Amino acid sequence: MQISSRFTIATHMLVIIALEGKENKVTSDFLASSVGVNPVIIRKTLSQLKKAELISVARGTGGAEIIKNLEDISLLDIYQAVECLGKTGQLFSFHDNPNPNCPVGANIHVVLDEKLLKIQQAMEKELSLTSLAQLVTDTEARIKK
Repeated sequence: MQISSRFTIATHMLVIIALEGKENKVTSDFLASSVGVNPVIIRKTLSQLKKAELISVARGTGGAEIIKNLEDISLLDIYQAVECLGKTGQLFSFHDNPNPNCPVGANIHVVLDEKLLKIQQAMEKELSLTSLAQLVTDTEARIKK
């Protein structure tokens, strides 16, 4: 299983908006050209980031702007804005019908559930430690090299 690219696309977009948004209008076409995806995907992601109250998007002529302090936006905030964890909020989905008559099937939830939850919590903790401000600073430093 691989986590979708929505998270990295959204992060890429936010770094562009942070770096370019003060001097240029950042449109979905502009973002799509940097990210390398269809503008439709960019617009959907912009909508998700707006719903999460991380950005505002101007109607008509377009243009996105970050509305929170970059230090106050963590990778976890971005991840939660764009990744669909479903009703359970769990990163790992479990197959629906393990056979209760099988010794493994009858016990697999008990064996795995807590471990998978701890893995998800560790990932979320790690994501919460990095701010968008750090990524912007790192990107600016790389651009200058």
